[in-house]
Parts: sequence; C-alpha cells; structure tokens
Amino acid sequence: MNKRNHCVAALVGALVFGISPAFAKVTAEQAATLRTTLTPLGGERAGNKEGTIPPWEGGWTAERSFADILAKDKPILQITAKNLDQHVAKLSEGVQALLKKYPETFRLDVYPTRRTAAAPTWVYENTFGNATQATITEGGLSLTGAYGGIPFPIPQDGYEVMWNHTLRVYPESINFSFRNIVGAADGTHTVAAESVQDAQFPYYMKGGNAESWNGEYVLARQAQVAPPFRAGESLVIRDAVDVSKSRQAWQYLVGQRRVRRAPTVGYDTPDFVSSGANYFDEVFGFYGALDRYEWKLLGKQEMFVPYNNNAYATVKVDQVVGPKHLNPEGLRWELHRVWVVEATVANGRRHAVPKRRFYVDEDSWVVMMVDGFDASGKLWRANHGISFVMPEVPALWSGATMIYNLQAGSWILNTSLNDFGVKIVSPRPDAFFTGDALGAGGIR
Repeated sequence: MNKRNHCVAALVGALVFGISPAFAKVTAEQAATLRTTLTPLGGERAGNKEGTIPPWEGGWTAERSFADILAKDKPILQITAKNLDQHVAKLSEGVQALLKKYPETFRLDVYPTRRTAAAPTWVYENTFGNATQATITEGGLSLTGAYGGIPFPIPQDGYEVMWNHTLRVYPESINFSFRNIVGAADGTHTVAAESVQDAQFPYYMKGGNAESWNGEYVLARQAQVAPPFRAGESLVIRDAVDVSKSRQAWQYLVGQRRVRRAPTVGYDTPDFVSSGANYFDEVFGFYGALDRYEWKLLGKQEMFVPYNNNAYATVKVDQVVGPKHLNPEGLRWELHRVWVVEATVANGRRHAVPKRRFYVDEDSWVVMMVDGFDASGKLWRANHGISFVMPEVPALWSGATMIYNLQAGSWILNTSLNDFGVKIVSPRPDAFFTGDALGAGGIR
C-alpha cells in the first residue's frame, strides 16, 4: 500500500465526530457545540496543535477585513516534484500527479492559513435550527426541514456533507460574466465561451422559512455572448432538493429560433458551454443531484488546498492561464481541514467518472478539490476550485473550477471571472428564470 492510499485508509480514525447510523438526527446537546467548540457553520473553532491552522475568530466580514493581511502575506513553503514526498500526507492524489507530470513548472506556493469563511448572523441562527430539524429523505437524495443556512453543520455521513456543499452560503441574487477556456495537450488554448449569468438562491432569501419555501434552491439564466457562432444561445436551470424534480432546464438555440426542454443538461453530459471539455456536474466542484452515486464519508484531514484567491481571481486572464496548467505564480494554497467524501456509482446507475473523491472545506462547505477515477480505477481527473471571499455577503465563493484531464494532458478553466467579477443585485422575478422568458429574449 502506498503512502497516499494508507493515508486515505486511515482517515476514518481521524474523525472529529463518530459517524452515527445513516440519517440519524443531531441531538440538542450536539447542536449546542455550534456556539462553543464549533463555528456557527460547523467547523472546529480551535486551530491544530502545530499552530499551522489558526483558530477561527469570525472570518472576513464587512467589519473585519483580511485584505491588507492577504496582500502582505508571503509564501511560507513551496512544494515541487522534488520535495512532494515530504508532504504527501497533505496532498491529494490529483495534486501529486500534477507535480509528477509537470515537474519543471507545476508547484504549490503555500501561504499562511487564513480562516476567512463567514456568513450573515441570520444564516448562523438558521444553521443552528437546521442542526436539529433538517432531515434527509429518499435514502439521502432529498431533504426537508432546512432553510437559509447549512442544513447539516454536524454531518453524520457523506450525503449530508454534499448537501452542505449544495446549500452553501450564497447572496440572494447575483450577476456575473465569465469565460470557459479550453487547453490542449500541445500547450495551446482557446476561449470556448464567454457568457453572462444571473443566479438566484431562493433558499437564502432573507425572511423565508422551511415551511413557505418551495424547495428550489438555485435559479440560473445564462446567455452566450461569444464566440460569434454561439452568441445569442441561452439556458435556464432550476434546481430543487426533491430528487424527483431536481433539475428543470430549457435552452434557446439561435439556429432553430425556438426554446426546447433540455433534460440532459446535468450529470455526466458533456458541457456544451465548454465545448464538451467537462461534465455539467463538475462545475463549482459539484453541481446537481446526488442520485448517481453512493456517498461515503471517509473523515476529516488536513490538506493543502487553493484558498483565499481574491487577488488571483481579479488579475487579467492571461496572467492566470499557462500552457499546461494554471500559472502557479500568485495562486494561493493554504493548509485547511477538509471533509473527505468518496463517491462510487450507485447500483443500477452509470456515470462517466465512476469514482470520485471530494475535499470539502470545514469552514464554508465549498468543494476545494476533486479527484476522479476511470472504470479501471486509474486516476483520470484533478479538479481545483479557485475560491475567494465575498465579505459583502459575507461568504466564501466557489469561484472558477480548473479541471485537468491527466490522461489526455488537456484542461478546462470553467467559469473564469478574471476581467469580470461578481455583482450582488436585487432579486429578479421568478418568471425571469423560465423557458418562456428565454423565448421572449431570444435573438431572432
């Protein structure tokens, strides 16, 4: 057994909480720890014994800025192919593979750990209530009893961790532009799409509650503006926590001049916005329903992950994209505790990536990294989220997703905000996120 496999096998013994029987509720006594030893969203308040992970002291909010601190930070460690063996226990298999595949150019610049994740006070209160009220149904594929906060801040299994990622903290409504950039094995890259997106999060509408909420947690409307042959195409997605109606989607195609239902927009369907270079459920680490996999919680581990990349997310895109991988200069890696969840294709289901390992931040529930394996068990994909802080929410934003195809040597930078940014906007009417609205706004 190699070092990495031994490390993963040992994770079960590293849990902060014992794993209870699947779908067991948290007691009031356990929930009370969200106001003592745990952060309001469920991370450990204390740092680690080595002092390399500091205690959580409230995160980055409008009142408490980390901007100057991050700007002055310098790397405290550089991990390359030459010294990766010294750090293998804190490196994902995907990161190790990249260090070995590109030994001369790929590296990790590790910065001091800054625990910037935060949320509005009302989200903390809702999370506290969710801890004893939220319930998984349909074998983990749906949930009830949660609203406006992390549903399972003290997770009992892998399903709950992934629901926490799905319902991580968002503003009510946002607008942003982005690019999807595809890189080939020969070192060239092209812009597959430039798009404008509106996204709304009914689960995080302030003043709502679990009883009045209809179960839809994200409404998204996207319009392509480039390249020219795709300009005018648009897409609407509505996702709900009920697996029986988890995704409704409509697409407007300029050539056909009509709106059609798009039932295949999800799971392992190649993402047409990226020229098929990634699957729809790889966006933001994981995006969509849980029903293709069985989700096993392996435990919690200290890992080097991309984190606090506000500076990296705001530079020109040419400073970010390299021939074979992201430019390591300025890309910030930090040591954080993450929940490790292994996804294996469920009986009777199929997926192009039959096994995945997810690394989910304890403080924000954002998926930081994903390792994907092919049908033979060989490492195939390494996905890294370029997260950054939005103190005006406050929340840690998932940011762009860099997806490496380790076997083909190609890559896709999905949802790059470089040159653009994210705007918090007033909520749109529900009718804006419908197929009829696409037809009315289509280019004819």
